[in-house]
Amino acid sequence: MDKVTIGDLDVRGKRVLVRVDFNVPMEKGVITDNTRIVEALPTIKKLIAEGARVVLCSHFGRPDGPDKKYSLEPIAKELAKFLGSEVKFADDDNVVGANAKRIANELNDGGIMLLQNTRYRKEEGKNEEGFSKELASLVGNEGAYVMDAFGSAHRAHCSTEGVTKFIKHCAVGKLVEKEIKYLGDAIDNPKRPFAVILGGAKVKDKIGVIENLLDKGTVDKIIIGGGMANTFLAAMNLDIGKSMKDSDDIVDYARELIKMAKDRGIKMILPVDVVVATELSDDAIATVVDVNEIPSDSMALDIGPKSVKVYEEALKGVETVVWNGPLGAFEKEQFAKGTFGLAEKVANLEAIKIICGGDSAAAVNQMGLANKMTHISTGGGAALEFLEGKELLGIAAIPNKDLSMSM
Repeated sequence: MDKVTIGDLDVRGKRVLVRVDFNVPMEKGVITDNTRIVEALPTIKKLIAEGARVVLCSHFGRPDGPDKKYSLEPIAKELAKFLGSEVKFADDDNVVGANAKRIANELNDGGIMLLQNTRYRKEEGKNEEGFSKELASLVGNEGAYVMDAFGSAHRAHCSTEGVTKFIKHCAVGKLVEKEIKYLGDAIDNPKRPFAVILGGAKVKDKIGVIENLLDKGTVDKIIIGGGMANTFLAAMNLDIGKSMKDSDDIVDYARELIKMAKDRGIKMILPVDVVVATELSDDAIATVVDVNEIPSDSMALDIGPKSVKVYEEALKGVETVVWNGPLGAFEKEQFAKGTFGLAEKVANLEAIKIICGGDSAAAVNQMGLANKMTHISTGGGAALEFLEGKELLGIAAIPNKDLSMSM
């Protein structure tokens, strides 16, 4: 995917609309995790250094129209701290209002501003042409657009896809470029042996990923954990008690996936023991049992210690690992050992280690292991769709280099 990048643009003295992903966790106006702001800095700093007049835009949460609770003002202040310079905030309820137009027109070379939450406008999610044109008008005929919000790249919204129809010069930013490189190389041309760890609640959510991996044939091992492992155990005719599982038709399909993997020489590795309890609660009593001994009144809520060792053994010698989804209900301490235990094993591998999905990234961050990973993707749904082989509409809207006009 050889897209036009910001390195291909001459931006000095020109206004550049940059779609970033500032949808950060926030409590009572205080940002609790600034990872997404930090990840946007390389693109922003490059544009500032090259004398661009930077107009940032992002969504935040799911407001139903203008709502101070979802204002980006605290994010503008946080970004200013990182940059060590002023970030002008355009507080317009209609996003592209008098404040935004005035500030954009007054920007100097290397100046930077942030628009109000794009989801204040209902047209954003509907990708309506009118709002796309308004956003484009902020940079004018000679301006540019940079798509650097990988976490929103799978959505065709005004600020991610629609606006590209009205701005002549469009490119991907450094974050999107990095995401495409790591995830794209992992799926299409990985260093092998290549292992994928898939967790999370449901097989249904990961069917596309598994199918794409099996079809491409570049993966050597698929390690299954989390709630979705229960569906595969049920497909092997094991009694899983009260454990969460997918519908019967998905159980049947999981049985087919096991056969497909076997026929293609791809190892599919499932838990051999699990941590069970009669309920998922803070004071639930956890017990470790083998997968063929799950009590009828209990549910599997984590992989067991023997499974961690089996998975660790399977990962020995691999050159690339992609991990999406936790291996248990890790938000509860007694069901976190599987996820945290394997995270530590992955961190210590001499391999390309790619983490994608909010819960997986949260687990890695909680363990203080982020700096031991090669790449932690900023996109949950976008990363999944990318792994499924789907076209991400916000990236597809950016021209390929051979089709672009020089700026």
